[in-house]
Amino acid sequence: MPTVAAIISAYVVGSLDFAVVVARARGVDIRTVGSGNPGASNVLRALGKGPAIMVFVGDALKGVIAAAMGWIVAGGGEPAIEPLAFAAGLAAVAGHAYPVFHRFKGGRGVATGAGVLLFTVPLVSLGLAVLWFAVARVSKIAAVASLSVVAATAPLAWWAGVRGWALFWLGAILALIIFRHLPNIRRLLGGSEQKVPT
Repeated sequence: MPTVAAIISAYVVGSLDFAVVVARARGVDIRTVGSGNPGASNVLRALGKGPAIMVFVGDALKGVIAAAMGWIVAGGGEPAIEPLAFAAGLAAVAGHAYPVFHRFKGGRGVATGAGVLLFTVPLVSLGLAVLWFAVARVSKIAAVASLSVVAATAPLAWWAGVRGWALFWLGAILALIIFRHLPNIRRLLGGSEQKVPT
């Protein structure tokens, strides 16, 4: 029962959409502007860097909290090898992508996934953050940066000691993020993906 409670709680935490909340506080429905995606990148394009940072931090904290809940329920130990930390992280990313509070229409899950990594493999998360900003600065396209980070995550996590079921649940997080990026991938192939200010 504690495991089930941790997974459900992680999903509920993930369903809190900071892009919607921050944008609404400024009189904007973020789902009706730009790409329509309730995430930090669209907030950056629509409202600027300050609100986008607030959204990213809030969404990342959801991943940290979810992974921490799974880790605590599992009894502690090394976060990088604790499957329940990653499984709860997956629930939070799923909540972000399909939030119960917003008619199951959410974001891509990158920031929440980053929060999971920040808790479980912090050095890897910092390296991936540097990679994201470097690719975003060169390409000026958030989706390219995000997909580059997704491609690099599993090898770096393996290097950091993530194995077995922990690696399986991390792979599921990455697969969900890729799936949520399918519209972006189609726009990239069509040359119509929006750029972000850097």
